[in-house]
Amino acid sequence: MLLPLLFIAVGLILLAVSADRFVYGAAGLAQGLGVAPVLVGLTIVAFGTSTPEILVSLLAGLQDAPGLAVGNAIGSNIANLGLVLGITALIAPVVAGRGLVRRELPLMLLVTLGVLLLLLDGRLTRPEGLVMLAGLVALVFWMVRAARGQGADSDSTTGPEPGTPPAAAPAGLPAALAWVTGSLIVLLASSQALVLGATELAEQLGVSELMIGLTLVAIGTSLPELATSVAAARRGQTAMALGNIVGSNLFNLLAVLAVPALVAPLTLEPGVLGRDYPVMLALTVAVLVAVRFGGGHIRRWHGGLLLLGFSGYLVSLAITAPA
Repeated sequence: MLLPLLFIAVGLILLAVSADRFVYGAAGLAQGLGVAPVLVGLTIVAFGTSTPEILVSLLAGLQDAPGLAVGNAIGSNIANLGLVLGITALIAPVVAGRGLVRRELPLMLLVTLGVLLLLLDGRLTRPEGLVMLAGLVALVFWMVRAARGQGADSDSTTGPEPGTPPAAAPAGLPAALAWVTGSLIVLLASSQALVLGATELAEQLGVSELMIGLTLVAIGTSLPELATSVAAARRGQTAMALGNIVGSNLFNLLAVLAVPALVAPLTLEPGVLGRDYPVMLALTVAVLVAVRFGGGHIRRWHGGLLLLGFSGYLVSLAITAPA
C-alpha cells in the first residue's frame, strides 16, 4: 500500500505546482502575443486550472477506469462549489460582477442540467462527447464576444479575474513558451502517477474507482482552483475567485467528462445519478440563489453553509462506501 500512497502524494504535489506554473506561463504567453486580459481569463486561465482534471480523466479513460474519470469530473465541481468557494467566502465575502450574475452563473446551471439529460441513460457515448466539446467551443466564443462587448466595465465581466496576479508572468515569449511546455510535461507525468496510485489503492482497499475519484482525486485536482481563489480573496479580489470557479466547472462538465468518452463510451455507476450529480446540482442552485438574493454577494455565512454541505457529502460517501 505504501507505493500507491507515494504515487498519489507525489502526483498531487506535482499537479498543484505544475498547474500553477502552466497558468503563469500562459499568462506571459498571452501578454507577449498582445491578447487582452479579459480573453486570458475566459480561455487560457480557465483551461489551465482545469488541465489536471482533463489529463487525469483522459488517462483514466485510456486505462479503462471510467469510474475514476466520472468521479473526477463531478467530484471536482462539488469540491469547487463546496470546499473552494466555501473557504473563499469565509476569508472574505465574495462579490460577483454583473456579468457573472446575468450570464455565467445561470449558464453554469443550464449546462449542468443539459449534461444531466445526456447522462440519464447511464451512459456517455462518443457522439455525446463530441457534442459536449462542440458546446464548450461555442460557449467560449460566446463568452469572449460578450466580454469584449462590455469593454472596460470590469464589474460586468469575469474574464480578467480568474488566475494568477497580473504581475506574475514571465517576460518575453521564449520564457513563456518554456514555462508552458515544461509545466504541461510535468502535468502529464503527475496525472499518470495519480491515476496509477489511485486505481491501485482502490483495488487494495476494495473501494470503487468512482469513490476514489469523487474524493481524493477530485480534491487533489481542485488544488489549483483552491490556491488561486484563496490568494484572490486575501488580496480583496473576490470576484476573481468566483469567476475562476465558474469557468473551471464549465470546463469540467463539457471537457473533463467528454474527453474520456471519446476514448471509450462511459458507463455510469448507480451512485452517480442517485447521489453525486444531485449534490452538484444542488450546490450550483444554492450558489446562484445566494448571489441573486444576496445583493450580488456570497457572504461568510453562505460560505459556512457551503462547507457544511460539502462535509455532509463526504460523510455520506464514507457511510455508503463498501466495507
